[in-house]
Amino acid sequence: MSQQPAPQTPSFHVEQATEPTSETLIAGFSTFGLAGLTAVDYVVDHLGLEECGHVAVDQLPTITPFENGTPRHHTRLFSRDGLDVTVLVGDLFIPPVAAEAFSTALLDWTAANDVAEVTVLSGVPIPHGPDGHRVFYVASEDYQERRLSSTELPPMTEGFLDGVNASLMQRGLETDLATGILTTPVHSQGPDVEAALRLIEGVRSIYGLDIDTEPLEAFADEVRNYYEGLSQHLDAAESQDRPDIMFG
Repeated sequence: MSQQPAPQTPSFHVEQATEPTSETLIAGFSTFGLAGLTAVDYVVDHLGLEECGHVAVDQLPTITPFENGTPRHHTRLFSRDGLDVTVLVGDLFIPPVAAEAFSTALLDWTAANDVAEVTVLSGVPIPHGPDGHRVFYVASEDYQERRLSSTELPPMTEGFLDGVNASLMQRGLETDLATGILTTPVHSQGPDVEAALRLIEGVRSIYGLDIDTEPLEAFADEVRNYYEGLSQHLDAAESQDRPDIMFG
């Protein structure tokens, strides 16, 4: 009987078009509710940032987004002169099996470019009432001292990080890279615009960025079909990556 070839491990690398000058990276990925992704996409659009690089991947099913007939990379970096922030917009769903490889490539890039801190915007699909509509943090101690002491953001009391968030936070524990996760409860069906608004408010409170959130509803209407399609793709990808569990 012939043996099946061992599955290839996904690999990632950052293709850099221009050298960023910022010490801060703010990232949002394709996860439940797409709140972090919607938030960083809006930040890029509102602040007029320009693409400065992208993340390429091998040995992983991928997507190629397009708009008005023009394709673009699925995971892109944005910045501009005069702003000490680089933003990562990650349309590609990163399954848990590829999280470590993705994080390693991204963190190799942050080290090579003197990035001092990473902030990830994300949503968590947990049952919640109106009082739960807040932004919470999970952050390394140096990030807390550096960014959170002057804010009113509460800590997430307990739980576990997984996937890319866990890999990034582990690096924050082991090195001097200040690492913070801003998270808020989301509704998993479709883009949760209200959750994205809360995350943007969290970014404003930490970095003092001048971001007008009033046009977000109009912005969300423009991209609703795209994000709903991406959400369906994400649900399908996560269901394939998740093992079936039977309860007796």
